[in-house]
Amino acid sequence: MSVSIRSGTVESLEDQIMRLVQSRTGGRIHSLNVVVSRGEVIISGRTSTYYLKQLATHAALDLAGQFTGLTNDIAVS
Repeated sequence: MSVSIRSGTVESLEDQIMRLVQSRTGGRIHSLNVVVSRGEVIISGRTSTYYLKQLATHAALDLAGQFTGLTNDIAVS
């Protein structure tokens, strides 16, 4: 896992991605979970539209560009 320093605090990449996804989707990804492991970012949770799932993907990619993979396991129902 990678960490960065932001405003004098240490925040994990997982936390940064989670906060950005929630911000860009207006908090409409329920049970959001972010895992960074072996060069891959995995996001999961559930939402009501594919549009919100796509917004979550783009938010995660903005912060996780250096990783080899992104898996979006957000369920749409």
